[in-house]
Amino acid sequence: MLSRAFVTKHQVRRNFNDHEENSCRSMSIHEYEEFIIGFKQDVPLVFFDENNDPNHNHGKTVARSCEPRLTLKEVLRASAGVMGESHFGMTEKVVLLKGKICALKRFRKVVVKNSEFGKRIEKFARVSRECKQLVPITAYLYSKRIKFVVCDYYPMGSLADLLSGARDLGQTALEWKQRLKIILCIANGLAFIHSQNQPKNQIKDHKDIYLNVHGNVKASNIMINIDFTACLSDYGFAQLAEWTEFSDTWQKKPPLLEYVYSHKLLSQKNDVYNFGIILLDILGRQGMKKEEMKNGEFEFLVQGKERKQAFNVLNIALSCINSDQEARPTMKEIVIYLGDVLRVRN
Repeated sequence: MLSRAFVTKHQVRRNFNDHEENSCRSMSIHEYEEFIIGFKQDVPLVFFDENNDPNHNHGKTVARSCEPRLTLKEVLRASAGVMGESHFGMTEKVVLLKGKICALKRFRKVVVKNSEFGKRIEKFARVSRECKQLVPITAYLYSKRIKFVVCDYYPMGSLADLLSGARDLGQTALEWKQRLKIILCIANGLAFIHSQNQPKNQIKDHKDIYLNVHGNVKASNIMINIDFTACLSDYGFAQLAEWTEFSDTWQKKPPLLEYVYSHKLLSQKNDVYNFGIILLDILGRQGMKKEEMKNGEFEFLVQGKERKQAFNVLNIALSCINSDQEARPTMKEIVIYLGDVLRVRN
């Protein structure tokens, strides 16, 4: 199964002159090295200690400067590969000198200043560490030219990678049990986010921070473990960076579904809508219409109990993408519905 792991087809360290020929693609953080040769002072990363228990720190995750060896220059010297791009920025696989592998999320256009950026990351990091269905945020860096967040790396890649690998590259398709496990993880992760209370001091110190909204739910932000459990990544990042247009011609195209992900509204109802799109993606194949899925033409073979489960998940998906936002279920209700799906009998 590890053969499913995402393999980058792009070599990051290129000649400086090559950039003009690839101007449609954002530069890797390593390509920035050409521009900061003259920068005199190195910048240390700030990280969140994995051993810190928020319950022992009055409910707060303690942020402190990272050890001197982990600085911007250290990251620049590490090997890296571009894994993907989004409207918020670029994701890279970074292998540090001691062999630790992490995912680095670099933002194109950050919308908050340094102090506010750190406060928001601290809040999102605390929540992410309290739920096993969320990708932990381990560190961040905010400098004049480069802003990024460091997260755990998942060698199996994302849900989008697994689905497109089977559809486009002939890899083994996910079985229904694996798909259902992934669905349950996503639902529980989103339900946990939506259950969060807003900071009591939000109006005074943390204006416009919404801990109870993900903001960018999509298949490429669902990371898969080797046991086919799943974790949501990019939690809260939509509240750090601005949505920008970019050319993604080098990346695999997403399935041509009838509906597309929505990004215009930062709300729980929008998260639910995008969750519905993910369900359709998991159930369907490229270009499949929802009428075909209603007729049981899924991209995987199911019979009996599993077929009933798939139909029930389809009904959940259709309720999530209801054009009437108020008619969409909450994530808490969806988790209950999925519990009923698991109890379906032949």
